[in-house]
Amino acid sequence: MPVIDPTKVPVKTGSIYPEPYASMMKGRSSLRLGDAGGLTQFGANLVTLEPGALSSLRHWHQNEDEFVMVTEGECTLVQDAGETVMRAGDCAAFPAGSTDGHHFINRTDRIARFLVVGTKAPREVATYSDVDLKVEIAEGKARFTYKDGTDFKGPR
Repeated sequence: MPVIDPTKVPVKTGSIYPEPYASMMKGRSSLRLGDAGGLTQFGANLVTLEPGALSSLRHWHQNEDEFVMVTEGECTLVQDAGETVMRAGDCAAFPAGSTDGHHFINRTDRIARFLVVGTKAPREVATYSDVDLKVEIAEGKARFTYKDGTDFKGPR
């Protein structure tokens, strides 16, 4: 497999979240490096957070492991127990099924970047800790519901 040239990987911006949550992801972008290299069993994405940006809604995965390493700048990891400042070289791991929701926030005035590596389960469920939202992903399609399983139609 050839070396991946990150300058030739399309920048993914925006979010698959329904509104109003999609708008909250302004300032977040990523490079799908694993996809660019033809990987199918796990994803490897380089995420960029502009100052003030969130990586995602705080969430946890039912079927997928997730590993993060900060590569540039500083971001704050938010979990159930509180917040941890992470800098370049710091790592965090989130095993599948652990219900401790997490996300990252860039509270600095500089860009922050982190590499996130995660499994690509054939069927995944992610639950969002702070809002009444869940996503089920199967065959490449996402279905957003409330936590009770009914179709999401907007915040209640």
